[in-house]
Amino acid sequence: MSVTLSPEIDPAALLAWYDRHRRILPWRALPGEVPDPYRVWLSEIMLQQTTVAAARSYYERWLLRFPTLQSLADAPEGDILAAWAGLGYYARARNLISCARQVAALGAFPTTPEGLQKLPGIGPYTASAIAAIAFAVPVVPIDGNVDRVMARLCAIETPLPAAKPEIRAAAEAIGAHPAARARPSDFAQALFDLGATICTPSKPVCGLCPFHDGCAARRAQLQTTLPRKAKKPERPHRLGVHFWLVDANDNVLLRLRPPTGLLGGMTELPGTAWSETSPTDEQIATAAPMLADWQSVGEIRHVFTHFSLAITVLAARVPKIQAEGFTRPVMELSGEALPSVMRKCVAQAIKAKV
Repeated sequence: MSVTLSPEIDPAALLAWYDRHRRILPWRALPGEVPDPYRVWLSEIMLQQTTVAAARSYYERWLLRFPTLQSLADAPEGDILAAWAGLGYYARARNLISCARQVAALGAFPTTPEGLQKLPGIGPYTASAIAAIAFAVPVVPIDGNVDRVMARLCAIETPLPAAKPEIRAAAEAIGAHPAARARPSDFAQALFDLGATICTPSKPVCGLCPFHDGCAARRAQLQTTLPRKAKKPERPHRLGVHFWLVDANDNVLLRLRPPTGLLGGMTELPGTAWSETSPTDEQIATAAPMLADWQSVGEIRHVFTHFSLAITVLAARVPKIQAEGFTRPVMELSGEALPSVMRKCVAQAIKAKV
């Protein structure tokens, strides 16, 4: 796969721009500091499917609780899942636990993309990012920002994801420049920052871009239309019912989801399966944790990567809970490993004041 980069595209100019305008991020080493592989790895896992703005506060709280990889590896799984609650995509949390324990057993992170990819939860992009940023391996990690920058620099009009080979070829070409190879950690992060702050999706600030003169998309007036994306299929919709059962002392019934699969190992309110059709009265009665005067307190909606979900919340108060699961005081639910969808259900039920 061959692509053409203008000779006017100078990685040294990008690095000079980065030295003046780099973003200050809690996981990013300051100039002259040696990157901490634990912090780099943690940030890359958190930033999978999560924005920088959303991840920043979680990251800072996380380091207060788990300041080192060893402290994370030694922590109970329930504490880790509780700390992750709200970040979503909970398979990341389970892989995080497995990875921390494997690296602790190894004594250190592998330093190559190939070695890093053997660890749980680390795919090609994350391996390249950790290798480049933490260990100065001369590779170019390709995230959404770099996709956009490369597609525009080379005016790649093939829609994503089919454009990936061309984008990879462009990234390898620019990464082979001596200036990029001399500072691989800074170069990778400079590309991230360029995409995040200058070469933005809808309103790129081309006049401030260090690649302004060499950008093929700008010359062709295509910068706001690239990269092109193939149309996504319509997201399926599912429905379910979950139960808010509290006793006379304001304890609520909870249960753990199966250890694998969607939201594996997380805490939830008891409920029906999620399916494409509304649960029948018989299915609701079977799923109810116990006989009670159930009343609907509303519906919440949530969007996962591959489907959207509508949950009807049924609530009841009983003198004593006699059902499978475990109870926690309502006032202490913030410390439970409740995924975002369940926190919505809890908020809906509390608002109803059953």
